Amino acid sequence: MEALNIVILLTIAVVVTLYKGINIVPQGEEWVVERLGKFSRTLKPGLNLIIPYIEAVRQKISTRDIILDIPQQEVITKDNAVIVTNAVTFLRVTKPENALYGVENFKLAIQQLVMTTLRSILGEMSLDEALSNREHIKTKLKDAIIDDVADWGVTVKSVEIQDINPSPSMQKAMEQQAAAERERRAVETMAEGNKNAAILEADGKLASAEREAKAQITLANASAEAIKMISENIQEKELPAMFLLGDRYINSLEQISKSDNSKFIIYPADLQGAIKGMLGNVFKK
Repeated sequence: MEALNIVILLTIAVVVTLYKGINIVPQGEEWVVERLGKFSRTLKPGLNLIIPYIEAVRQKISTRDIILDIPQQEVITKDNAVIVTNAVTFLRVTKPENALYGVENFKLAIQQLVMTTLRSILGEMSLDEALSNREHIKTKLKDAIIDDVADWGVTVKSVEIQDINPSPSMQKAMEQQAAAERERRAVETMAEGNKNAAILEADGKLASAEREAKAQITLANASAEAIKMISENIQEKELPAMFLLGDRYINSLEQISKSDNSKFIIYPADLQGAIKGMLGNVFKK
């Protein structure tokens, strides 16, 4: 009976020993093995043997790409604008022993490193530069952290900036500024239109005045020429001269009577005598 118990115990011990010594590592993982509490080696995917009770698997680490979200944070730019940004980082563990022993929590460490580096980069840029240079920020961020994370056995494959937006208060201020700018442009456009209209009106009046002056000069020259011709043709002939002067005199009185300011028109009692008087003056000349 005692022998049977011993055999059973030995069988259990062998099974447990084999269970502890034989390890099958799945694809996409590497296992860190310690011997008596000290790093020994890493187990690659496939069948692996370790020394039971002396060696033990300390950590199972994934060697597939890791997607690490970078939380949203507020950043103050060089021109004191507040923006909100977040990112995502794609990582791969290339040296599991460094990821395990180089830092307490490599994911948290990389997350904090990306956040602080991103704040530093954006703090050196103006608001317009930060909003329009996403590719430049991404490249600069990756170059800044790649050496630090390499010490932890991690390779940074890519860093993507998901959002860079002004904070709600900043967006409100920008909207007010844009509205004020649109209003200013509208006022300038209206003022420019009024100025152009005034210039056109003044040009029109000037052109009209110039034409009116030319017309008056032409009319005066024509009148002078007509008077000269009449004087030469009439000479000592009193009756035709009286007829022409009387006709013009009556036409002038008719024009005066049509004026809004004219109230009374008084004809000379001796119209013939008045015309003779004017004729006499003409002949004297």
